[in-house]
Amino acid sequence: MSASLAAPGLRLPRTLLVGLVIVGVIGVLAVLGPWIAPYDPQDFSMRMRLKPPSAAHWFGTDEFGRDVLSRVLSGAHYSLAMGFGATAISLAIGVPLGLLAAFHRGWVEEVIMRGVDLLISLPPVLLGLLILAVTEPGLFKTILAVGLVYVPIMTRLARAVALELLAEDFVEAARARGEGAWHILVREILPNAWPPLIVETALRVTFAILLGSALSFLGLGPQPPASEWGLMIAESRPFIAEAPWIGLAPGLCLCLLLIAVNVVGEGLRDLLDPRLRGRGHG
Repeated sequence: MSASLAAPGLRLPRTLLVGLVIVGVIGVLAVLGPWIAPYDPQDFSMRMRLKPPSAAHWFGTDEFGRDVLSRVLSGAHYSLAMGFGATAISLAIGVPLGLLAAFHRGWVEEVIMRGVDLLISLPPVLLGLLILAVTEPGLFKTILAVGLVYVPIMTRLARAVALELLAEDFVEAARARGEGAWHILVREILPNAWPPLIVETALRVTFAILLGSALSFLGLGPQPPASEWGLMIAESRPFIAEAPWIGLAPGLCLCLLLIAVNVVGEGLRDLLDPRLRGRGHG
């Protein structure tokens, strides 16, 4: 049997609760954005272009007279989809590869890890650009590209965790019972590998959101008139002196989301790492 992952009655760190609340609020706003936005995010009005924040337009208007608040609300789902969608892809591919490399030593491990070393040597933005260069830009393709960028990191982590667990007594006991490779990997290794993988996943969401927004900023994500935050920041550059609120609003929202997700990751690390328990995190 595998070891227990958490002690009963364990208190959640305060940082984790705060981060979860912020991410939850942004998630709710992303879902309800089209219904609670005060204006149509694509409603052009040249008469209202470049209006500063006011009671009618809390975040002001952009160069086409579109309400910035409405666009920020309608674009929240892009960042969340890129962050969580790309991380799910990296987990779905990287974890099985890492477990396979750890369990089947020899040429299987060599092939997988040398491929990982090759991909991880490339800067994430450059690798994302290479993946997207051969396809038309779009949300799903950006999610896929960002997910593939972080597969090597998840593979390395899963392999390292699995190598440690393979030396544990419960794995040796499973081998002594005659259990096959599939049983050992799925029933013994994987359940005990989740704590460090969960922590890395939460932190990886932050990088995925940031990389996805960077690719959108470069024009390789959702295309105009989409209201993705990275794209909105890119479109605001010609008006940064005349109307700084156009890029400031999505930029601040993006920063808040990144900080919140990172706080969740730190809180999960404090919760799941036995060495950090009891340090007074709330």
